[in-house]
Amino acid sequence: MLNTDQISLARQVDLVFKELEVELAGLTSGTVFIQIRNNTIGKFGIRHNPIAGRNGHLSEDGKGLDQEQMNSFRLMAIEALKFKQYWTHGEISYEFALRQGMIVVDAIMESNYNMANLLIQRYPRKDAANTYHQDVSL
Repeated sequence: MLNTDQISLARQVDLVFKELEVELAGLTSGTVFIQIRNNTIGKFGIRHNPIAGRNGHLSEDGKGLDQEQMNSFRLMAIEALKFKQYWTHGEISYEFALRQGMIVVDAIMESNYNMANLLIQRYPRKDAANTYHQDVSL
């Protein structure tokens, strides 16, 4: 069995879109989000409001993405990974909408850093191996 750290990030994004296919088929807009830690996808999903209200009445948007639009979306999401530079922790959000039968996608990259890890790497404690100060005079 493969671990997720043995699968490229592009392949992981591909798997995410295959998992979300049924849900995307019912949507005309929303945001696909992917949370990344150590270049491995953890949590992912879609933020959307599937019920639209107009003139005091609620109704569903109707038909969502077709197979061709989903394939285009998936390829754009994978292509957007080329703009991810250096960082290993963060979130990628893909805002999408159908406009005149074409899918429009904006990718938003968010990198996350941890100050504690930064301080440990750059300014290690001199006595980090010992919890208690040892008296060498004994």
